[in-house]
Amino acid sequence: MGGNQSISNVLATCRQTSKHVTGPDGQTTKRGRRFIRFFTQQVTKGSRCGLSVGSSNHQEKQMGKYASARNFGYGKSMSYAGSQALADRFGGGHFNSVAAHSSRFGQFADYLKSAGIRDAKDVGQSTVAAYGQQLADKVEAGEMSVAYAQNLLSSVNVTLSALRGDETIKVSPASFVGERSHVRTEAPGGLDRTEVQTASTSMREAGLGRAAAVTELAREFGLREREATLGNLGRWSKEAKQQGAINITEGTKGGRGNEIDRWVAVTPAGMDALKRALEASPDGSKNLLEAGESYISFVRGELNAGREHLKEAGIVTYHDLRAAYACERYQQLTGQEAPCVAGGLLADRDADLQARETLTEELGHGRVDVVASYVGGRK
Repeated sequence: MGGNQSISNVLATCRQTSKHVTGPDGQTTKRGRRFIRFFTQQVTKGSRCGLSVGSSNHQEKQMGKYASARNFGYGKSMSYAGSQALADRFGGGHFNSVAAHSSRFGQFADYLKSAGIRDAKDVGQSTVAAYGQQLADKVEAGEMSVAYAQNLLSSVNVTLSALRGDETIKVSPASFVGERSHVRTEAPGGLDRTEVQTASTSMREAGLGRAAAVTELAREFGLREREATLGNLGRWSKEAKQQGAINITEGTKGGRGNEIDRWVAVTPAGMDALKRALEASPDGSKNLLEAGESYISFVRGELNAGREHLKEAGIVTYHDLRAAYACERYQQLTGQEAPCVAGGLLADRDADLQARETLTEELGHGRVDVVASYVGGRK
């Protein structure tokens, strides 16, 4: 490449020689900008790049800010490398998606570490298949839901693709752990509040006060783990006292909280849950995270530790608590047990539909049919 080549030509060359210059939205990524700067510097010096198309990925990663060549040049730590590759893949945006995939890929990284694998370059199809089988065993034993197992494997697919720059290694989540059902057929764990009390008490005795707070908030307000963790507890407490309801805006799926108000009524049990969550909140924090602590590290640390206490109390996942809220709320709205609890639809169909519309709003979804995964079908 000659010294008189224009910057626009440099950009065109970069896009031809690297898969990481632009993200899926066509915007230049951070790694892409570093790559372009390198070429620009070489043009300014009037030197030749000497870079062939076949070696572009390797050369680019050597120029990055990561000193190690491990994990395709994204850093020594597998989980960290995964999060950086995802940030590049999504062009520095889609923060919730990056956080969710990073958190789930972290569990795969832990699995690899226990197997003695510390470099993503050493991960082959058989490695991912073995992980998929382990998840399938947990689903079979009732220790993990099909939906969650599928999400874990999907995140492995996405993150490995981001790291490698191709889709050479990929598995079908459904082929390992089965098809997910979008209609709940059994009562969720935690519908009986004594199970929730048993789990939260056990967590607090184990020093997991914040996980206990997430447990109780999820049950009393139908919150996702992220919403319970990132919610502004001071504001919620004030709203509960003044308006008898709280507005869920932080940590919402797809950033819906920034656009749509989502008010959930506060019961006496909900007030108690808020009070205990405030007590568990670290000093100087508005939510349940420590200063400088990321949501991902909280999930991989304390929240994951709390899962064993949930299972011992008969609750499969934190998400079951969200379903328990929905089933209880359904009965309040219709006067009948939820279909998944009663074994079929008992409520009048009009009342059933109205309840599902209310729950769609309270749970933060955009479609009424999704509620079937919480309370059961309409047959």
